[in-house]
Amino acid sequence: MKKTLFSFILTVLSICSFAQITVVDVIVNSTEHDTLEAAVIAAELADDLSGPGPFTVFAPTDAAFAALPSGTIETLLADPTGTLAEILLYHVVSGQALSTDLSDGQTITTLLGEDITVTIGMNGVMINNATVVVADITATNGVVHVIDAVLLPPAPQPTTTVVDVIVNSDVHNTLEAAVVAAGLVETLSGTGPFTVFAPTDAAFAALPAGTVETLLADPTGTLTQILLYHVVGAQALSTDLTNGQTVATLQGQTVTVTINADGVFINNAQVTVADIVTDNGVIHVIDAVLLPQQPSFVSNGETIGSVDVYPNPANDILNVSTNNQGVIEIYSYEGKLISTTSYSGPNTVVNVEELSRGNYIAVVKNNNGTVQLSKFTKNI
Repeated sequence: MKKTLFSFILTVLSICSFAQITVVDVIVNSTEHDTLEAAVIAAELADDLSGPGPFTVFAPTDAAFAALPSGTIETLLADPTGTLAEILLYHVVSGQALSTDLSDGQTITTLLGEDITVTIGMNGVMINNATVVVADITATNGVVHVIDAVLLPPAPQPTTTVVDVIVNSDVHNTLEAAVVAAGLVETLSGTGPFTVFAPTDAAFAALPAGTVETLLADPTGTLTQILLYHVVGAQALSTDLTNGQTVATLQGQTVTVTINADGVFINNAQVTVADIVTDNGVIHVIDAVLLPQQPSFVSNGETIGSVDVYPNPANDILNVSTNNQGVIEIYSYEGKLISTTSYSGPNTVVNVEELSRGNYIAVVKNNNGTVQLSKFTKNI
């Protein structure tokens, strides 16, 4: 038969007077904390809480655990290092907090990283909704306060990302499909912050016939560059925008803000809905697709054609079909010149080993005034 709580206190105090014990020893030697003991061991926290600390432990009794909904304890013990461990860490504070150190309205951060609140009133001392029934059981590495209810951490608040807004929008189905196809969902679901200028379905439909289909056929190429041209790597609310402002996009080029009597424009696209704030940024709905400037490879008097490159995708080297004399220039999709290689004769080998994984443009400028180009992909 279990001893009474009063008897347990006398036992613990007797042990403490003759030996050094940890907060774990207090729990283990208690006849009122069998469930807590089993939980601490299952969650693999016994060694941690036997360390030098100091720790303050708010220790729910067996009756407190029994008051949880039926099956809760069994479910928690089935995943001891998951939710159970989180709940237990919510009962532990780093540092020794005796009852004399507690004050009404005080908040204390637990080892879980979430706060608990102290309330001191006519009903005694409460930690959240649990009453302290025995206080100040000191140990060599901290102190234990017995409580009559299990403390449950606050449920995580749902987060909304810029991607969630796009997915749940009735007027951004094409943008959603494009973001998914380009493999940008994970990127734009990150911490950010991001500012997304989001073209509507009508904006995509206004592009020349077949444009969307062509872009989706090569989602990691031009489509990705166009999408990144709609994203800024910072949160820019409408109040942060000024007339004539230029803002750098993740694609590398800038967009221009125009504010006049007709409204707010990003390049030639009008903002129709502003400041849809999310947990990782903000969305501004626009009525046209923003198209980045294409790199200018051809000067007056030059002719242009295509050039054969292989292998494509390339790993370390790229073979380029050439003749006569000239240079081979490698550009990023943003129009940035990456490298220049002189050639004389056919089949020039260009070293692309140092290029990052992605899509590039090889431009062959022959001394006779012709320009040939070809897109190629660099593998890992």
